[in-house]
Amino acid sequence: MTAATAEATTDETHGYSARHLSVLEGLEAVRKRPGMYIGSTDSRGLAHCLWEIVDNCVDEALAGYCTHIDVVLRADGSFEVGDNGRGIPVDIEPKTKLPGVELVMTRLHAGGKF
Repeated sequence: MTAATAEATTDETHGYSARHLSVLEGLEAVRKRPGMYIGSTDSRGLAHCLWEIVDNCVDEALAGYCTHIDVVLRADGSFEVGDNGRGIPVDIEPKTKLPGVELVMTRLHAGGKF
């Protein structure tokens, strides 16, 4: 079967072809399908986010930059995590010209641990 035959068969038989595909850019994919990034959008997804934040605090402690980590779980299901580490840089990142905190909070795959 040639590529042309496969394309025609797929389109004619099922009405589904490459023209039906979408490409989401930037954070659009996270907004549309957050479960793909955190596992789910229920309490398990929230727990996953909590562990990611705690893991960052532990990384700071293991690197010798913090000595104290606080985790507060509230009755309403929210949480607060903090440490006495370096925090997120607020100065301007040279390549994007964005403050570090804006960069890591709004761009996929941005951070200091790559």
